[in-house]
Amino acid sequence: MRYPHLTVAVLSIALGAGVAAQQRVEKSNMDLVGYDDLQGRSAYHPVIQKQGARWIAYIGQHGGVALNPLTGKQEPNGTSIVDVTNPKQPKYLAHIPGEAGQGEAGGAQMVRVCNGSDLPRADKSKVYLLRSLGTVGHETWDVTDPAKPSRVAVVVSGLRDTHKSWWECDTGIAYVVGGAPDWRARRMTMIYDLSDPAKPVFIRNFGLPGQQPGSTGPVPTDLHGPISTGPKGNRVYFGYGTGVNGIVQIVDRAKLLNGPKEPTEANLVYPQIVRLDLPADMGAHTTFPLLGTRLLEFGNQKLRPGAAAAVGVEHGHDDAAPAKTQARRDFLAVVGETTANECFENRQMVRMVDTTAETKPFGVASWTVPESGGNFCERGGRFGTHSSNESFTPIYYNRVLFIAHFNAGVRALDIRDPLNPKEIGYYIPAVTAKTDKRCVGSGASERCKVAIQTNNVEVDDRGYIYIVDRANTGMHILELTGVARKAANFP
Repeated sequence: MRYPHLTVAVLSIALGAGVAAQQRVEKSNMDLVGYDDLQGRSAYHPVIQKQGARWIAYIGQHGGVALNPLTGKQEPNGTSIVDVTNPKQPKYLAHIPGEAGQGEAGGAQMVRVCNGSDLPRADKSKVYLLRSLGTVGHETWDVTDPAKPSRVAVVVSGLRDTHKSWWECDTGIAYVVGGAPDWRARRMTMIYDLSDPAKPVFIRNFGLPGQQPGSTGPVPTDLHGPISTGPKGNRVYFGYGTGVNGIVQIVDRAKLLNGPKEPTEANLVYPQIVRLDLPADMGAHTTFPLLGTRLLEFGNQKLRPGAAAAVGVEHGHDDAAPAKTQARRDFLAVVGETTANECFENRQMVRMVDTTAETKPFGVASWTVPESGGNFCERGGRFGTHSSNESFTPIYYNRVLFIAHFNAGVRALDIRDPLNPKEIGYYIPAVTAKTDKRCVGSGASERCKVAIQTNNVEVDDRGYIYIVDRANTGMHILELTGVARKAANFP
């Protein structure tokens, strides 16, 4: 396990009124470009979409209530829409209220966006938003004019929970996460054809054996979310569990969509390529594929000419040479979610899993922020990983991975050698007047601290990095600098 050295820079920032309240920032090889306070709402999931000549950020939010200055009303947290075309001066355009309720019980945590021009049967002139609605359902919205969103359709309702879905813009297939009333799991997958977002078409329900209706025995860990590589990659990577009893499942997409759909155990196993059950103290919040990674260290390894091919490491007494060298391999970045404040649990980390031989995945590396470098367990709030970015932009793909690390901010990892992930930058925002407290204990023994809680991270195709805060601090737009920028692939 690698524990990169942590350096701290204390500076004063002056980037406009929104940032003036900040007094202390810690950073290395990352700079602040712009900031929006998101109306002081608890933020979970950012997605940045290019709409014509504009760039628009859509941010899903945890439950809560805050004033919307655009309407003058107190509104349940839902979806923030921010124009980030000029990242130095983001402009808050609209707030779509979510479901009433606090934390996981309310809001509209998840967002995905597709241009109608990409969807096979949509109105080509429009832009569409898919979002969760509290714990009860999912819906589509017309965000062609992001300042005037309008609801298009209810995809599914009457659920027991919702979470982080995936939407393929080139096909319209949506892997919607929730709890169907007749299923035993609180979160599983409901697959819909949203190629026309106004007319959702149900395809099938999917989950692990033991989660389906009528099954018996222990219920496997709930799904957190999927990531699909679409028809070209023909894989869907499912992460079950957040901080405990994690499960990674790699599925053949074509078999999942076209195979038998009745939720029997045999039909649920049919599209599965492999299931990897993690140790009890490891979660699988995010499972991000890093495919076709070129390992420079092994670039000079050669295949023995004239020998029969066999997969494996060659020794002098082997009957055959390996089928391919180690120079090009597939990996999966598995990120667990820390859920307890002030280190009252096992810490979640980044785990690199080699999936080159898909049916035989194995762990090759782990990475975490060293606690001693910042006394993070004493700062308040959560300390540990939560998620990685999920964009496949070539600027960063297979080169730099960004990790949301709660009170340790966002961390930039050089993953060009996934066997040795190395931190090359970080940014920890300063608390503001809107940053909320985080508590441990109860009653007379309760103690609370105000702390940054970088909850999620995403990047856009220009290379800007967006982090959002669970403790109401807002959204920071960042850029890589120094040696970290050289690790990326900017045009």
